Amino acid sequence: MEKIILVLGATGILGRPASYSLKQSGFQVRIMTRDLQKGHKAFDNSFELVGGDAMDIGRLEDALDGCYSVHISIPNEVEQQVAEPIASLASRHGMERISYISGATVAEENRWFPMINRKFLVEKAIREAGIPSTIICPTWVMEGLSLFINQGRATVFGKQPCPYHWVAADDIARMISNSYVFDEGMSKRYIVHGPEAISIQEALRRYCAVFHPGIKEVTSMPFWLVKLLATFTGNQVLKGAGEMMSYFDKVGEWRNTPEINGVLGVPMMTLDMWLQKNKARAMTSIEREITISEPLISSVDG
Repeated sequence: MEKIILVLGATGILGRPASYSLKQSGFQVRIMTRDLQKGHKAFDNSFELVGGDAMDIGRLEDALDGCYSVHISIPNEVEQQVAEPIASLASRHGMERISYISGATVAEENRWFPMINRKFLVEKAIREAGIPSTIICPTWVMEGLSLFINQGRATVFGKQPCPYHWVAADDIARMISNSYVFDEGMSKRYIVHGPEAISIQEALRRYCAVFHPGIKEVTSMPFWLVKLLATFTGNQVLKGAGEMMSYFDKVGEWRNTPEINGVLGVPMMTLDMWLQKNKARAMTSIEREITISEPLISSVDG
């Protein structure tokens, strides 16, 4: 009988590749999502989909029933509210594993920043659950580059002088599934770096050259202006983004643990490799859409 792993946050940029990687490794993957329609678009019938909000303890317990493990990869704003109950429910439901996506800079000395403090407390709750766990702590993820594009402009907040070892979601997904396949991956915390260090500005320039060739330059907005605009417009998303980028401007990138990461397979995908791979995916998707729409066009044309 296949072991069931419940994935929370499966439709996200890290959750979806992790779900597919776990499925390819031979596990039965159960997806809990608030939006079943979105879930069915992202996953085929080989996945088990259950509807519900993970913050609803009753629905969460139903989703956990019969699971070997749970993988947590959900937005930071709610992850503490979800992960702490899971940690307390795990033994009651007979779960044998927990895996969680944290962050590379999560540490006691950085708890002054609310996002880091929440992740720190989640890690603590998982460790105290007394169940073997794997905590993956990536640095900046390549899939996040699209978030710097807004209204036809590529903008970085602050100077951001520190280069980051960008890591691809597919590499993170492989490490997650390997942590379940190999016993050596249990009860460890992994800080995950990609193979090369690149500044946000340079990474964004390369991203725009492939996916937004009309954007010729990357602009920088000082933090005081970000704060002023967020206050004037009441834009909470802009406010949060400014605060997060200010944090990274101060803290930079955290130490790596390559000797530990080797257990799960060191990330190998460079930014240029990722750009070409995703360009090919995009072209395949466009060609598929054209093929599907051709019969409709023919019928309209008479």
